Amino acid sequence: MPHSYDLLVIGDANPDVILGPLDRPLAFGQREQLVDTGSLTLGGSAAIMACGAARLGLKVAFAGRVGDDDAGRYTRDTLAARGVDTRALHMDAARPTPLTVVLTRGDDRAILTSPGTLTAVSGADVPAELLADARHVHAASYFLQPSLAADLPRLFRTAHDHGARTSLDTQDDPSGRWDPAALGAVLTHTDLLLPNAQEALRLAGLPSGSPAQAAELLAARVPLAVVKNGADGALCHDGRTLHTAPGLPLTPKDTVGAGDSFDAGFVAALHDGLTPPQALRFAVACGSLSTRAHGGTRAQPTRDEALAHTTPSGAHAS
Repeated sequence: MPHSYDLLVIGDANPDVILGPLDRPLAFGQREQLVDTGSLTLGGSAAIMACGAARLGLKVAFAGRVGDDDAGRYTRDTLAARGVDTRALHMDAARPTPLTVVLTRGDDRAILTSPGTLTAVSGADVPAELLADARHVHAASYFLQPSLAADLPRLFRTAHDHGARTSLDTQDDPSGRWDPAALGAVLTHTDLLLPNAQEALRLAGLPSGSPAQAAELLAARVPLAVVKNGADGALCHDGRTLHTAPGLPLTPKDTVGAGDSFDAGFVAALHDGLTPPQALRFAVACGSLSTRAHGGTRAQPTRDEALAHTTPSGAHAS
């Protein structure tokens, strides 16, 4: 049976306040520091990924939970304005919408998040009919949503039963535990794992090493491990072959959400029938172009823009 949605995204959605760049350490003691830029924008790894995929032309639905408050309404309305179906974004009257403050400094950033509804998001927020009606199911911010994390193996297994592909971007683990047993349960049903280089090392259990080494180890656990490597581009491993793609020569204004836009590009490329090496180059273009403006969604490219910046060659297998 054909699927009505190209992509179902499950996970976090909230406003981001992005301030920076800091030119000195953050000062307490009621000191006021001035920075060049500040913006209020849509945040949450899952929400940014959903917007990026919709911008690339996919029919996207979102499932998650926000508060029934001004921040929640801003989040819902912004997703909808960017073409994402938000009927499964629940408005929780008992808990506040998560809020995130991002402080930038050079190519680094500090992230402060008040979890709000994140701890309440669970598989119950994902309608069964929607899960059955999506060609691809993506989840993000695994460690911030413990109830959802516990339900993801079941959700991904059900998605597979309905013929969907699955992907996971864990993001960072604030606890530092990177629970291997829990991760093993969900990775059994994950087709694409999409960490950045630092996350890949932690997920692979490597105290040190290269992104390529981490990708090879992770490819023994999932069909395709895709690792984002910042300005150096990205790489993927399918258990047999390593493919790499270089970064674009752009000077970023803001890298917040670039990895999520990369995820959207990779999923969209596979949806179009591209091979993993081709998808890697397209996704690098999507992630790189998203850094042209502040915030995670304002500069996300269209399909034509991303194709115009996709390197025709330069990826290699090893």
